Amino acid sequence: MPTVYVATSKGLAAWGSDVGLTKYIYKVGLAATDAEAAVRELNDSAYAGQTDWKLARKQDGIDADEATLLARVAAKEKAVDPTYYPRIKNTTGIFKLKIANVESQLLVQQALKGEDPHLVKVKSADIALYLINLATQA
Repeated sequence: MPTVYVATSKGLAAWGSDVGLTKYIYKVGLAATDAEAAVRELNDSAYAGQTDWKLARKQDGIDADEATLLARVAAKEKAVDPTYYPRIKNTTGIFKLKIANVESQLLVQQALKGEDPHLVKVKSADIALYLINLATQA
């Protein structure tokens, strides 16, 4: 059963901040069975020049291919173009996020729950959930 996952790398985040992208850079991918094995493969192959990938979040039971999932995320967030950055050449699924979009989603969720909307500090788990929701929405 395919699993969509979100992975993060502190080294890639630091690089993104240094080159002027943003420090909020995440990898979205689809694993055939096990997301943990997919992240180990990212580390073993030094994906995007990094070996410190960590699984941020996963969701099982996805009924779409990876291209469809990445297109759904790309409709809302900007994919990092590997042709402009030699360090991440031959990579796919790396997105830079606007934290304002994540904050907006959190505020809307609070309002829909009937809570008094208030701005909260965005955590990595919130960002990963946001990306999973974007990828899995139909």
